[in-house]
Amino acid sequence: MKILAIPVVITAWLLISTTTTATATAETQPCERGEFCLWPTESYGGDILRVALATANPNECVPLPDGFDARSFANRSKRPVTVYQGRDCSTEAEFDTYPGGGTFVPESPYVVRGVQIWDD
Repeated sequence: MKILAIPVVITAWLLISTTTTATATAETQPCERGEFCLWPTESYGGDILRVALATANPNECVPLPDGFDARSFANRSKRPVTVYQGRDCSTEAEFDTYPGGGTFVPESPYVVRGVQIWDD
């Protein structure tokens, strides 16, 4: 029993430290209201990329910059946003639409390379 207790303690410590790291990253790079934010790693890690109506036209594909692939994202805009596996926002690859108002996805089901903000 003593041998089993050590892995449980180590596992608990790893879960706590991983959660603390993810929270610290999200707090240092917050996604503001009105923005759709993407991160290159899971759990909101790495340099943030922000998309908002000030920089993107509604209903138009916004390809992410070359070399930037998102693995986590947050929709803090009021509008629904569709994320695409392809930079050209093709529906032939994976895509999903997320509602506005505060949708957080710490682990995207696929690598995101394009987004589209929709009208209300």
